[in-house]
Amino acid sequence: MIYSVRGKLVHCGQDLAVIECSGVGYACNTTLSTISQIQGIQGEVTLYTSMVVREDDVSLYGFATLEELHAFKMLTSVSGVGPKAGLSILSVCDPQSFALAVASGDSKMFTKAKGVGAKVAQRIVLELKDKISKDNALISGNGNVDFTSVGTGNASEAISALVVLGYSQTDASRVVSAIDPDTSVEDMIKQALRGLAVM
Repeated sequence: MIYSVRGKLVHCGQDLAVIECSGVGYACNTTLSTISQIQGIQGEVTLYTSMVVREDDVSLYGFATLEELHAFKMLTSVSGVGPKAGLSILSVCDPQSFALAVASGDSKMFTKAKGVGAKVAQRIVLELKDKISKDNALISGNGNVDFTSVGTGNASEAISALVVLGYSQTDASRVVSAIDPDTSVEDMIKQALRGLAVM
């Protein structure tokens, strides 16, 4: 198992990065997010990797962060979600948005990804919801999000109201999850609207 590759970025495509390590170029399939983070870097680049071995193929998938790698592994553990679909989903949402979408039941977020239909998107939410609520590895260092509070009590009512107002369930969940759960629904909505206005 190759945990990571570190070396010079010698090629960067839409969904592929080639990292040269000691004269060997490792082709890593990757996401638009990782490409945007490493493109143009002149020095050494590190990608955290997952190797997928099949009867007729051995492929390496590389990510700029451990959170993105972890999200990819969770996605590909879902029946019917292959590596390509996993990359496609993580190209339209970052790891924290992915976790919030699962926690809040926002399967529509995943249908934005190329090749992901409604049934597969619903299966992702169904199979990963319990895992996400117990998993802190996808919480970014920019602020802790309590996934267990998303969709419960006042938070649930506030999120529903924001969705009615036209915001996506994922964006609504993101801002509401940062508000004290004991806050009244009305005040939650007001604070959330201020947060959404600056997103």
